[in-house]
Amino acid sequence: MIVVRSTNGVPMRLTQERWRHIIARHPEAADQKDRVLETISAPDVIQEGDLDTLLCARSYDQTLLSEKLLVVIYKEVSEIEGFILTAYFTNELSKRRRVLWSR
Repeated sequence: MIVVRSTNGVPMRLTQERWRHIIARHPEAADQKDRVLETISAPDVIQEGDLDTLLCARSYDQTLLSEKLLVVIYKEVSEIEGFILTAYFTNELSKRRRVLWSR
């Protein structure tokens, strides 16, 4: 298990089970664990998710897929506990989601 702090200072867990889930559904992310952790701790934008989740995104000029945004969905359960649900690359942010914070 790896722990990194969100922009709110909440320790976010990335378990082996969640990492296997991410790379099974998004194989292009297999070598991107460091970027997933960086996106949580230093995102460009945070959006409101569903069911009390948050989506943070960070732009990367070079990925296996060209220039992309890496989106990480996570949940802050309390001030001292949180966890990463999934992560994926995309071309653009969802326009229907409310922006909570941006750099």
